[in-house]
Amino acid sequence: MYKQFLFFILLMTITNCHTQKSTSMPQKKHAFTNDLIHESSPYLLQHAHNPVQWHPWGKSAIDVAKKSNKLLIISIGYAACHWCHVMEHESFEDTITAKLMNDHYVSIKVDREEHPDVDKIYMSAVQQLTGRGGWPLNVIALPDGRPVWGGTYFPNDKWKSALYQIADLWQKNPKKLYDVADQLEKGIKAAEIIHPNTSGEKFDKESIKKALSFWKQYKDDTYGGFNRAPKFPMPAQYQFLLRAGLQLQDKDIQKFVKLTLDKMLQGGIYDHINGGFARYATDTKWHIPHFEKMLYDNAQLVSLYSQAYLLYKEDAYKQGVYETLSFVQNELMDDTGAFYSSLDADSLDENGELEEGAYYVFTKKELKELIGEDFPLFKEYFNINAYGLWEEGKYHLIKKMNDDAFVKAYNISKEDLLDKVLQWKEILRKYREHRERPRLDDKTLTSWNALMLNGFVDAYKTFQNPEFIEVALKNARFIKQHQIKKDFSLWHSYKNNKSTIDAYLEDYALLIKAYINLYEVTGDTQWLFLSDELLQYAIQHFYDQSSGMFYFTANDKNDLLTRPMETDDNVIPSSNAVMADNLFRLGHFFEKQDYIDKSTIMLQNILPKIGRYAPGYYQWLNDILDHIGDFYELAIVGVDAKNEALKLYKYYIPNKIIAFADKENDLALLQNRMVPGKTYIYLCVNNACQLPETKIQEVIKKIKIKL
Repeated sequence: MYKQFLFFILLMTITNCHTQKSTSMPQKKHAFTNDLIHESSPYLLQHAHNPVQWHPWGKSAIDVAKKSNKLLIISIGYAACHWCHVMEHESFEDTITAKLMNDHYVSIKVDREEHPDVDKIYMSAVQQLTGRGGWPLNVIALPDGRPVWGGTYFPNDKWKSALYQIADLWQKNPKKLYDVADQLEKGIKAAEIIHPNTSGEKFDKESIKKALSFWKQYKDDTYGGFNRAPKFPMPAQYQFLLRAGLQLQDKDIQKFVKLTLDKMLQGGIYDHINGGFARYATDTKWHIPHFEKMLYDNAQLVSLYSQAYLLYKEDAYKQGVYETLSFVQNELMDDTGAFYSSLDADSLDENGELEEGAYYVFTKKELKELIGEDFPLFKEYFNINAYGLWEEGKYHLIKKMNDDAFVKAYNISKEDLLDKVLQWKEILRKYREHRERPRLDDKTLTSWNALMLNGFVDAYKTFQNPEFIEVALKNARFIKQHQIKKDFSLWHSYKNNKSTIDAYLEDYALLIKAYINLYEVTGDTQWLFLSDELLQYAIQHFYDQSSGMFYFTANDKNDLLTRPMETDDNVIPSSNAVMADNLFRLGHFFEKQDYIDKSTIMLQNILPKIGRYAPGYYQWLNDILDHIGDFYELAIVGVDAKNEALKLYKYYIPNKIIAFADKENDLALLQNRMVPGKTYIYLCVNNACQLPETKIQEVIKKIKIKL
């Protein structure tokens, strides 16, 4: 019976999420208002005037369902999600559909960015049911919250058909739904279990080589990325590949990473006018994105291109970093130093309709009039031709070649070209200012802010622009003031001067990482000691002694079917993988072997999963690289310590930590090493330090990066 019902489910979930275009109209009159009107999430507020009687996530909605014996509809999305808007317009703004939902169900709307724990549970259920996932995520559950059916985007007719059939089944034969719920609950809970790995399996150089073979199977040697569409940037994955290619001297991987970095930056996924990257490309050549811009993508891409610049010294990488940080400061940052979450894919077109990409694309007529006599060169540079055509006569800017190749092909000096490009961008930027801007999700998330803080620090390490560290410090202080409680627990979200929602493991993991990074460029130990306090809190409230891993939610949270345990790396590295790295690094900073041992156990536990599909565990592989080769502790003490540390950051050295001070310091790495009037650099490996040096070049000669 369960298999028959699953077949019924699969038939109803056959949809195409990339073929329709939104014709949404912004609502100007509010004939309806539901309970979401009291929420602060921009995504929930977008649905506050739907005729659907939405409830926010929480115990009260579950209680209503239990009391009325109605099934739950749990609909999950986020403010920048284009197909969430499409389904809202087609289904949730439709009064007939709304009546069906209100009569037979209790409907809950969830912002996945506010409640990633809820999203993980129901995403797991939908993936078990359909073999796929995505947003909007729509689930029907029993009154107790256990899922029985689900999928992603549904056209209105399929949505209504499913609702009718399941409501009828609930009335006539509820046992079938209970049977499905029982099976799904077992599957969800089983997926969260991590068993300690006692096989004695080792991680070594050969295991990394074997992992890299997965990327070689799937790589696109023409445009970079994986050989399929859609294409996601996956920046932290390429940080691992950048490192692994160098340390293992794998020329094939090095070439693949360089190609991907170049093509992403040349592609339409990058905003050539305002800077910043869209979430993903719908095609293989990185041309047409779903146009939403997410803070977490841009944060990690800044880190990636900053690190890549150290190896390749590509001017385009530097430009991409500077333009992206400018975009973030101009459009995703407030006066307190907090970063907002995203810009929507949709904006109003010339007809006043919400249209995907309306803010970003141009007709050839527009471009000819704007660019004027330079248009023949402009159209070649940005491919206003068949290569750059999107649809309905609209073009999205994309480059086919880098600037060095272009000047040779079109017989123009590089200086003249760059002057023209700056003029073109300014013209188009001013023209865009008269368009309706994409909607802003102005909530602040601790985890994503930590990623952006880390991005500014990484950019400062490479380019040492003082503005970057000023922004980083402003954000770090904002988080410290508003998101860290007195007991070193965290808030997850902040909006309208109010901190809300207890934090998840991702908040702790990513903030600890960012504060460690901030310490390494400022030498201010408050950030390092704060990292350790946050880590100790996480161990006390999230750590599972039996498995040696961390739960995603704290031990006082019991309102879900199970406690998720996030281990798979996605567009953001998994919180457990980041925590393993934090344990390793803080273990070295504070000489705490217990931390390093915990990190080793975590890596050991994940090895069987890596062997099955390495690209899903790239951060774990990056962690393993620290464990199998030399890992350097660099201690710099003396009057010129900070300047010497900054010199070191001009080199790509991933297998290191740096501590520095210009006066006596209690940090274990720095104790008893100060000599008045002198600056010494100590290079240590495995608790053994070489004689100190006074010149950075001498230290660099001793550092071994290749495995």
